[in-house]
Amino acid sequence: MSPETIRKIDRTVGRVVCFLLTLIRYAIDLSLGRRVFRSRPKKIVFIKLVEQGATVLASSAIRRACDLVGKHNVYFLVFDDNKEILTILDLIPEDNIISIRHGNLLIFFHDVLLALWRIRRLEIDAAVDMEFFARASAIMAYLSGARIRVGLHRFTSEAPYRGDLMTHRVQYNPYLHTAQFYRILVETLTEEPEEIPLWKGELEDNWHGVPRFFPSPEEREKVWQLLCKEAGYTPRGRIVLLNPNASDLLPLRKWPEERFVALGRKLLAFYEDVTLVITGAPSEMTAALSIAHKIGDTRVVSLAGKTSLRELLVLYTLADVLVTNDSGPGHFASLTDIFNIVLFGPETARLFGPIAGRGRVIEAGLACSPCVNVFNHRFSPCKNNVCMTSISVDEVLATIKAVLGEEKKA
Repeated sequence: MSPETIRKIDRTVGRVVCFLLTLIRYAIDLSLGRRVFRSRPKKIVFIKLVEQGATVLASSAIRRACDLVGKHNVYFLVFDDNKEILTILDLIPEDNIISIRHGNLLIFFHDVLLALWRIRRLEIDAAVDMEFFARASAIMAYLSGARIRVGLHRFTSEAPYRGDLMTHRVQYNPYLHTAQFYRILVETLTEEPEEIPLWKGELEDNWHGVPRFFPSPEEREKVWQLLCKEAGYTPRGRIVLLNPNASDLLPLRKWPEERFVALGRKLLAFYEDVTLVITGAPSEMTAALSIAHKIGDTRVVSLAGKTSLRELLVLYTLADVLVTNDSGPGHFASLTDIFNIVLFGPETARLFGPIAGRGRVIEAGLACSPCVNVFNHRFSPCKNNVCMTSISVDEVLATIKAVLGEEKKA
């Protein structure tokens, strides 16, 4: 299913299901009394279906859950095509990753039922919904049978409706970085559910940092040979990676293709020893090849669709600089020492910026930006992303020169 199809189902069917399940919950509470559980959980499942980059931001939250119940008692429910980053982070056992395919509705519902059955069979007693007001994740949290359910509740805010399915209802704070907010969701597991809104603890600086990625020598050699093969020569100088896509979830985040082409040409003109590498997913192979062709130089190579996610991270350890739209690679790169230049516009680095590594952020700072947020379900009305087109090629080029200068001094 396409991201837009998933959104439509969530807005229509999801709203109705949340309402009906809320009525069922109220009826149960009325007949049996609202049960309050004050004991700490023994097993925890995170529900974070989409966006692998956000999973990187959840590293501190996952580590905190492991501290509470042990890593073998922490599970993660995720879409099948987003689970690879969890394997790379290596924070929980691979067998504890519960994946859902979403190729079509039949496969999706089949896998959801299997996932819920497994969660119940494992007797997982706490579910942490890490999606921002998505309805599918709230529904899964409720149907999981977990006695403790932590997630966002809109209270009096004009946020998307998703019923009243959580036992521990958290108020969204738009002034906290997403990584910090994820950590708070886990801290809420230990709080009294009658206290609303949660969380009322003191904020600590314990949410920074992500696991470091260290490839083996064999992995580095394999990716290096792939690069040499695709380039047709052995790179001798700097390697600059360009990631021109921002996924289909939020196309507004894309810096114009012609800007990447102009940036590539200027880099090649300024650095005689530079090799440019275009990266991307398999679905982006054609667009990446087109950009490489438009730059028009033998020192440009496209590896889009030719690496796994793990191999992409290995490539980061071989390269000097990455220039990317606000997307997953901006967070994947923070696992390594590559200089990571992220272009922000419809969203803000104050909430979604990389929290580790050698990140640099470029944003125009327009009055209308960010226009994508939790309260509009991350669905902006914008049809003209001036916030991205206002970022000039020369500004990005100057940032690349600056970080390469820092590297040379070091």
